[in-house]
Order: sequence, then C-alpha cells, then structure tokens
Amino acid sequence: MPHRDSRTPLYGIAVAAQLVELPEATLRLFESKGLLTPARSDGGTRRYSDDDIDRLRRAAQLREDGINIVGIARVLALQDENAGLHGENADLREALDER
Repeated sequence: MPHRDSRTPLYGIAVAAQLVELPEATLRLFESKGLLTPARSDGGTRRYSDDDIDRLRRAAQLREDGINIVGIARVLALQDENAGLHGENADLREALDER
C-alpha cells in the first residue's frame, strides 16, 4: 500500500470532530480565529488532512491547559517555526556530511 501524504485532505468536519473529540463548532471557531485553514471541496465543504487533525489536537490540548485563542495561535506559530528550523538544520547537516 503506497504511503499517503499527511497533507491530503480526507475528512469532513463531522469525522474530524470525532477524531479530535471536539464539537464541530469548535473546529469552526479555530478556523475563524486562523488556527488552521482546512481545504475546501469544489462544493465548499471543509476537508481536513492528517496534518490538520494533528494541529487540532495540539490546539485542543493547549485550550485544555487554559491557554486562550490568541495564545494558542502564538504557540502553534512558534511550533511551526521550530519544526521548520529543525528541518533546515537537518538539511544543512546532511549537506555538510556529503562534503
């Protein structure tokens, strides 16, 4: 079975809400506050990827920890930046090892 890209939008909002154990309204709130942007089908239906599900879980945990929406957005942005820097660092190390 081929590996599926974690960015592929697969899940409708009802399934995504079940996967993260949150009400659909919370997913809509998170989207309206810019915490994530799910893909849209041709008909306008939200489609969530595995990456979106992971982000929703992280946001839900932060909310459960008592962090407000603005704080959640900042933490998620910093986590994204950190992951990007780790990727760049790994690429640079690999390039140095090839020398």
